[in-house]
Amino acid sequence: MSTPRVWGLMCPGFREEVTRARRWTRDILSDHPCADDAELIVSELGSNALTHTASGRDFGTFQLTLSLSSRAVAISVTDAGGRPEPHLTEANLYDTHGRGLSIVMALACRLDITGNKHGRTITAQLVAPEAGVTTC
Repeated sequence: MSTPRVWGLMCPGFREEVTRARRWTRDILSDHPCADDAELIVSELGSNALTHTASGRDFGTFQLTLSLSSRAVAISVTDAGGRPEPHLTEANLYDTHGRGLSIVMALACRLDITGNKHGRTITAQLVAPEAGVTTC
């Protein structure tokens, strides 16, 4: 078993930083089988950090960490905290928001939320399927 490699990126609390975080993720995971799902998760978790926490306020930041092995990717986004706690919502058909965490949960094999109102880390784990296996 190989040792995972870890990368980190600190992002100022501006909307365009989500685009930069996606591009950074895509560059690191260019040939990894989980690259597309990881990029979408980074987008959702980064956007949630800016929309729902102090990370999106003046001088706010969020941190993205990628841990990579040959078959697995762990994506962690740490925000500046605030209320409310992350939770699933049921979006109406024409709502433009409210599906992010549901999308992340559908893609990830595991989702962990740690922290409190002073800062939270959401970690999504992806595992590439073995040949002939389609589930985590």
